[in-house]
Amino acid sequence: MKKVISFYYDAFRIALDSIVAHKLRAFLTLIGIIIGVAAVVVVGASIEGLQTYVTQRISKMLGTNSFMITRMANVGRISDEEFERKSRRNKEVTWEEYEYLRDNCKMCALLGAQMGASSDINQDGIEMPAVRTLGLTAGMVDIEEKTLESGRFFSDAEVERTARFCIIGTDIKDKFFQNTNPLGKTLKIIGIPLEIIGIEEKKGSFFGDSMDRTVYIPITLHKQIFNRNGIGVRGKALNSSSMDETIENARLTLRNKRQLIGSEEDTFSIVNTDEINSQMSQFTGAIAAVVIPITLIILVVGGIVVMNIMLVSVTERTFEVGLRKALGATRKQIILQFLIESTLLCVIGGICGLILAIFATQLLTYILEITMTITLFYMLISVGISSLIGVVAGLYPAWKAAILDPIVALTKN
Repeated sequence: MKKVISFYYDAFRIALDSIVAHKLRAFLTLIGIIIGVAAVVVVGASIEGLQTYVTQRISKMLGTNSFMITRMANVGRISDEEFERKSRRNKEVTWEEYEYLRDNCKMCALLGAQMGASSDINQDGIEMPAVRTLGLTAGMVDIEEKTLESGRFFSDAEVERTARFCIIGTDIKDKFFQNTNPLGKTLKIIGIPLEIIGIEEKKGSFFGDSMDRTVYIPITLHKQIFNRNGIGVRGKALNSSSMDETIENARLTLRNKRQLIGSEEDTFSIVNTDEINSQMSQFTGAIAAVVIPITLIILVVGGIVVMNIMLVSVTERTFEVGLRKALGATRKQIILQFLIESTLLCVIGGICGLILAIFATQLLTYILEITMTITLFYMLISVGISSLIGVVAGLYPAWKAAILDPIVALTKN
């Protein structure tokens, strides 16, 4: 046992001495491995960061454990024929149906409604086009888990009496009320003056589209201003484990209201945040399936370079190999010696690649303002594959060294 340990220790020391003795050659040899490992880790961190970014933004927009019932709310890709069929079949959700759901959906922890429109704001000579103007019930503040920077949200009583109140996003505040407190001030929507009673906390952007370019008003006021009837019903489950059961309860309740029986298809659509996150996972998984193998090609190229340099090393150390064989070294020991050296080379390259990846992800996080997450999976797969490449790349050179005739090798000094 001691002899085995001593052999591996000596082999590792000899391999390390060889690498140190040719530092520049070793570095140039490992550039492919370093770049390959860094590329795999950075791409993996980007994919994980993208998924985290989307999940966080969706949670900020929709809240957690929530779902929506509306006329058309498709998640994922559907054919044009299916879309047209749904468009003909599905009907707008009405205020009466919202009230029916609110009173009869027993599993729903919260239920609210919303309407959407876009309006141009022109006030005191300052213009802001295409502002999202959302009409909400009072309960939407809890369903979407909205956080206010200051002020308050409107109440059920204020929605019922069509109060001319609004809550604004930070983009609106920065555009029209730069040097003053907006609370209590007036904002005109299509010429109608509304009192500002709240300012929403900054939510940031979603793929370049600001989520703070928004005005919230009571849904009853929204209906009067924009003269629209169709609404979206928003529901919230008590917790994630009861999400599916809550959605099914809401679905059956609305089917009962619309008198849909048996195998008749739903004439409305339901989407929940879990489905959106699932679609995002599939999307990022598809990206990983295409991009990761491409980046691994860099590691393969690096492995070919390692094989080439190991062949050079065998040629340079022919006398050493002949001497070791003359002193009793077996073929297996010679093969292991060169395999350890090639593997050590690639492991060092893998570690350097990880360090480079960490710096690269931090730099990209700072520049792009998107958190990039280096996961253990991508670290293990990149270093593991680089080590495997080291073994594979060293096999042929090691075999070449093992079959050298010691007499011939000694005469080549």
